[in-house]
Amino acid sequence: MDNGTILIIEDELPIRRFLKPSLQSQGFKVLEAAKGEEGLALASSHNPDLILLDLGLPDLDGLEVVKRLREWATTPIIIITARGKEQDKISGLDAGADDYLTKPFDVGELMARIRVALRHSQRVKRGGKQDPVFETPDFKVDLSARVVTVRGKEVHLTPNEYDLLAFLIRHAGKVVTQKQILQEVWGPASGDQVQYLRIYVYQLRQKLEENPDRPKYILTESGVGYRLKAE
Repeated sequence: MDNGTILIIEDELPIRRFLKPSLQSQGFKVLEAAKGEEGLALASSHNPDLILLDLGLPDLDGLEVVKRLREWATTPIIIITARGKEQDKISGLDAGADDYLTKPFDVGELMARIRVALRHSQRVKRGGKQDPVFETPDFKVDLSARVVTVRGKEVHLTPNEYDLLAFLIRHAGKVVTQKQILQEVWGPASGDQVQYLRIYVYQLRQKLEENPDRPKYILTESGVGYRLKAE
């Protein structure tokens, strides 16, 4: 079973020893780097399918590694970090990372995040094409027809609500920051209108979620942004 190659850029040997067999058991080939420069060199020479990146590296800050990778690579990057501050997470995502996990983390959740990131990467390689229908047990979105049904009944979304939902679907499973959503859905001038975004998220939950106060699909990443659950 060959599911591709994952590069771990992490200076803590116990964490690499923890991750490597877990990844290998899922059919991944594993490359390891203990420093940022070493990781950049391996990424360039081996073109991995996904990168797991620690922020606290001995030679380069992980954010610098993300920025340098994004100068030439679209490889999915999942940050694994002990930095739990919201701004660290936002900075990593805005720099170009696809997702993050705060240490300590459950290996099952990591594997789910990896599967989502790899699926998204495959869509990008196919030219950004995505399935015309996004479906959960509670609602379905026909992107070609712009029709949304909730538990079998068609519901009306305003243009802004639909554009927000379509953006979340394009990035399903990934954390997207408030700034990313506002700039890409409503334009660069809307980058600081966080309260505006919260209103539309609230309205979407009212229309899509069975229990809007305890959403199952449109999830809040506290202080960072949102994630549309893909699995």
